[in-house]
Amino acid sequence: MTTRIIHDLAELQSPLRNPVLTIGNFDGVHRGHLALFERVKIRARAIGGVSVVMTFQPHPLKIMKPEKAPPLITPTQQKLALIAQSGIHTILCLQFDETFAAISAEDFVQDILVEKIGVKELVVGYDYTFGHNRTGNIELLRVMGKNLGFQVHVVQPVLMGKRVVSSTSIRELIRAGELAKAKKLLGRDYQICGTVVKGKNRGGRLLGFPTANLEVVDELTPKEGVYAVKVLIDDHIYNGVTNIGHNPTFGQGPLSIETHILDYSGNLLGQTIRVNFIERLRVEKTYKSIEELARQIDLDVKVAREVLESQ
Repeated sequence: MTTRIIHDLAELQSPLRNPVLTIGNFDGVHRGHLALFERVKIRARAIGGVSVVMTFQPHPLKIMKPEKAPPLITPTQQKLALIAQSGIHTILCLQFDETFAAISAEDFVQDILVEKIGVKELVVGYDYTFGHNRTGNIELLRVMGKNLGFQVHVVQPVLMGKRVVSSTSIRELIRAGELAKAKKLLGRDYQICGTVVKGKNRGGRLLGFPTANLEVVDELTPKEGVYAVKVLIDDHIYNGVTNIGHNPTFGQGPLSIETHILDYSGNLLGQTIRVNFIERLRVEKTYKSIEELARQIDLDVKVAREVLESQ
């Protein structure tokens, strides 16, 4: 099944076929979101309808309160790909701007959900709010659903141990370098994507460990340090070691993300690669000499191989 992605409601010539819909930012597309999507698919099958996810671009906080907008776990393209992978039939990825933000909760339900989309059932998280000034809530949805002919299902939070699976928790774990814990909540390794750009050429020339210097599209960077990683180049996966930091041995430079790809030779300049973070190995340190740094990197590579081979 190919997921249909709609960026503008004007593309909808007529309401969808018995749509079962969930709405949210879905940053990270984590296990909590996947539980919502599963419920949507089950209900859609039950009524012979289509499963629909409505999400927004950019994140509403970037428009409403830019100073409070979180760094995204998943850039839009990755988010849409992950939602599609979950088996959702249609994604409505709508432009969020001040005009959209001004729509009242009642008008959003009446004009968009009912008249434009034709919603038959809504699946929402336990804390869902919506509409201008977030005045819409589950109670309003239930009242309007009775009057306008749609059902509302509320999904309770997903717990991993005692921790609620949430985008906020995942951000905190990634920023702390707790990648294994973040993976449990996400359901997959945290990944960044970027283009390989020209670096200082110190890795290969001075240290004997050539690195791919990444210009990333992602907003959320794990804590500075050295990580065992899996690197996706085209359709191949390679083991690697990534350093996130300022290269203090060479004097404090700007933050860089450099990956030494094990058992790989080739020019990646200009290519897009993906890096999956598996485990943080150590903090970034300042070394007395280039030779001492090279010995440490050699040790990092050995440790990374052990970590990655045990996966």
